[in-house]
Amino acid sequence: MKDNSEEMFPLVDEEGNITGAASRGECHNGSKLLHPVVHLHVFNSRGELYLQKRPEWKDIQPGKWDTAVGGHIDLGESVEMALKREAREELGIEDFTPQLLTHYVFESDREKELVFAHKTVYDGVITPSEELDGGRFWTLDEIRNHIGQNVFTPNFESEFKRLFKFSD
Repeated sequence: MKDNSEEMFPLVDEEGNITGAASRGECHNGSKLLHPVVHLHVFNSRGELYLQKRPEWKDIQPGKWDTAVGGHIDLGESVEMALKREAREELGIEDFTPQLLTHYVFESDREKELVFAHKTVYDGVITPSEELDGGRFWTLDEIRNHIGQNVFTPNFESEFKRLFKFSD
């Protein structure tokens, strides 16, 4: 498996207004074209956070633990549509109520994303797709103890610190 470099993404300004379109390949080649993504932090009722393991074939951050659901907003899709689609595709979750936590710009050496971060509490069955290398619930202490150990994606670590009041 590999990512489709021809897939089209909307380009946005920092408020999420669409300014154009570009392919996945163009967005991930260091161009820093700002494109929107959704993240969903899935908690269970015990307060544990589900994380997915990125497969080794991914073009960005292979083999690292990451936000439960994360994906690009496709051209013509709303934030809510993308969130529901990605949750269904990645974890088999369909019946959930997302709560918007924040939106912010994340920049790495390869890309620049406008992230719409959400959370939900979900105690149903989670079925990770073949797009993932599995996943599991982590206690927040377990996550805090592994921060900075090259276990998580840098994007997840920075978002976790920002959203869940973590200090080094």
